[in-house]
Amino acid sequence: MWHIQEAYIDGAFVRVEGQEEIDIVSPATEEVVGRLTLANREDAKRAIAAAGGAQSGLGRTTPAERITMLRRLQDTMLYCSSAIRDATIEEYGGPVARAQWVANYAAQCFAIAAELLEDYAFTYQVGTARVHMIPAGVSALIAPWNSTAGTICSKLASAIAAGCAVVIKPSELSPLQTQVVTEAIHAAGLPAGAVNVVIGRGYDVGDELSTNEQIQRISFTGSTGTGKLIARAGLATMKRVSLALSGKSASVVLDDADLGRAIPLAIRAAFTNSGQACVAGTRLLIPRSRMTEALERVRREVDALRVGDPHDPHTSIGPLVNAAQVERIQRFIQRGKEQGATLIAGGEGRPEGLTRGWYVRPTVFADVRNDMDIAREEIFGPVLSILPYDNEEEAVAMANDSPYGLQAYVFSADAVRADRVAGRLQAGMVLINRVDPELMAPFGGVKQSGIGREFGLAGLEAFLEVKTVAAAQQP
Repeated sequence: MWHIQEAYIDGAFVRVEGQEEIDIVSPATEEVVGRLTLANREDAKRAIAAAGGAQSGLGRTTPAERITMLRRLQDTMLYCSSAIRDATIEEYGGPVARAQWVANYAAQCFAIAAELLEDYAFTYQVGTARVHMIPAGVSALIAPWNSTAGTICSKLASAIAAGCAVVIKPSELSPLQTQVVTEAIHAAGLPAGAVNVVIGRGYDVGDELSTNEQIQRISFTGSTGTGKLIARAGLATMKRVSLALSGKSASVVLDDADLGRAIPLAIRAAFTNSGQACVAGTRLLIPRSRMTEALERVRREVDALRVGDPHDPHTSIGPLVNAAQVERIQRFIQRGKEQGATLIAGGEGRPEGLTRGWYVRPTVFADVRNDMDIAREEIFGPVLSILPYDNEEEAVAMANDSPYGLQAYVFSADAVRADRVAGRLQAGMVLINRVDPELMAPFGGVKQSGIGREFGLAGLEAFLEVKTVAAAQQP
């Protein structure tokens, strides 16, 4: 049984001043596995003050010193990778293959940042001026529950590489992942106050981070609605804000695609992390001329998915994070049927043979129009919409007809054609004939999927400010 009552502030685990307690419940069994005491606004203020006290010293460190910190973080995350994996499975039911990928990625983030620093020029000459890339200052890192370890570590790696002290606010739905990751951060022995971690509600801890004058920068990953609130709150103090927000990604299967290869990849894109992913390819665009063959392949692929125990390496889809998310999925399935879509796999209710746990049936709709709710809204569960199109122009228009633009997928036998279509899609990242991202490349969205970029060089520079120094020439 887990009992988490502490925040991590100024290099130590300290009892939170907050009094609200919530249960930590296993989504696979619906059993209580622990209790969490939430931090409050006063805890957030203590964490911000600690980060403020550390910023001056951290900002003056050399790239070599930061590389050492990053390598230590990499080592401690690697050492804790099994614990990160297990916490991920226990806390939100992430299938073991996905959970292990996240655990490995947590360490990889620090390795990538350390490699970038080896050759990064923090000062360069432009005409008669010197341009300096300086730390943005104390930063708030706000992470979601569906990939807490990975999101914390990717943001933290960039912040440390840039020389920014941080306050991390993970979701209150992810205390187990947070605890394991925070213990690994502590073991790395960074300067006190460089990293602080508080778990609390958005209306007090989140609000304090968004409005406190000592916070210079906010990096948020989560829903578009919450991101808008954070951006508005930060405007009063002109905080630098980057937002990685909701998505409704389109997978465009062109008429020359090998369906035997494209459909399994499209299903993976749709149901990754049990569908609880902002990059999930939940709109599958299929040429009308190939629809019959495609639907048959989709049915076979979905029927072969194993839903159940997330510890089982053969499981494709685990439970959803909580009962509220299950109810949300059921409502969307009902609306899909009411609005005229054709149910070809799954549907309402529990998967067969599962009598407990927050499980849903992987569900696929055909004959979907782009104006239906299931095609417009981020569902955040294993629900796939299949939309027919008649030509390439229509496919591009349908893919772009969305308020979101985070990620997209293109499947084609013609590399040149696929690249041309990818160039026309309104998305921050497009993957061609693959579903795994390039972790060194910039990641982020357009339209209501976000502002700014993370990962690699873009992630590092997001935590830097540009300062120009131009002196008069000597006579």
